[in-house]
Amino acid sequence: MERARFESHRGTEIFFIDFSGCSAAEVQEVIRSAEPLIHSRPESSVLTLTYTDGGRFDGKVVNSLKEFTRGNEPYVKAAAVVGIRGLQKIVLDAVSFFSKREFATFDDIEEAKSYLAAHA
Repeated sequence: MERARFESHRGTEIFFIDFSGCSAAEVQEVIRSAEPLIHSRPESSVLTLTYTDGGRFDGKVVNSLKEFTRGNEPYVKAAAVVGIRGLQKIVLDAVSFFSKREFATFDDIEEAKSYLAAHA
């Protein structure tokens, strides 16, 4: 299954970005595959759900995530992140600050999907 893909939840299209269990190199690959898909949609139309549980983030990944989220800003209507633990919270805070975007955080994927569907 693709780690960056559009899914339907209760009739709402959500862009799912799955970093779970990824090495830093795999996270970079997911970012590269996700960006053109997001940019193919109209501005302010994409609802993103990023799943990070067990993903590995190094300095290069953090910089890539900052650029990725900043570049996606015109296209993203709402964003949710699931699985933030430990140092990943610091990474999310840095990405949020750099990109000037807010991310709703959740412990459960279904809860995040419901949140995004409500923002459709």
